[in-house]
Amino acid sequence: MRVLGVDPGLTRCGVGVVEGVAGRPLTMVGVGVVRTPADAELGHRLVAIEQGIEAWLDEHRPEFVAVERVFSQHNVRTVMGTAQASAVAMLCASRRGIPVALHTPSEVKAAVTGSGRADKAQVGAMVTRLLRLDALPKPADAADALALAICHIWRAPAQNRLQQAVAAHRTLKGRTA
Repeated sequence: MRVLGVDPGLTRCGVGVVEGVAGRPLTMVGVGVVRTPADAELGHRLVAIEQGIEAWLDEHRPEFVAVERVFSQHNVRTVMGTAQASAVAMLCASRRGIPVALHTPSEVKAAVTGSGRADKAQVGAMVTRLLRLDALPKPADAADALALAICHIWRAPAQNRLQQAVAAHRTLKGRTA
C-alpha cells in the first residue's frame, strides 16, 4: 500500500509518502513541504498548494491519501487556513479517484507512539525509527505527514473490516425489516 500523508497548512503543507503493509517494515518513498508566502493572496496560496499536491500525486502515484482532520483550536484564523489547505488536498485526490482518509492528530499520535498525547518530538523520533531514517525529517510538518501515512497503513485494515461489518449489518437488517 502506498499512502500520501498530508499535514495541511497554508504556509507549510507537509507531504510524505510511505509504502508498506501493517505488520511489516515500512519504507519512506518521499517527504517534503509545499510552501506558500504568508503575504500572498489567499487564492494564489491555495493554487500553489494544489500545484504542489498535484506534483506529488503525479510523481508518487499513491493508492490512498491520508489528511489530518481539522480540529477546533482557539485561533479561528489558523483553523480556517488549515481547513482550506485540507480541502485542496482532498479535492486533488478525489479528482483522481484516490480514496481519502481523515485522521485526527490524537489518532495519529496514538498509532505512531502509543499515546494520543505524545508531543511533536516523540512523534518525530518514532517516525525516524519506524522508517529507519538517519535523521528526523524537517520541518515538523514533513514528519507529521509521514506519521499520517504510517497511521493510515496501520489502521486501514481494521477500518475496512469495520466498514464491511457495518455494511453487512445494514444489509441483514434491511432483509429482516
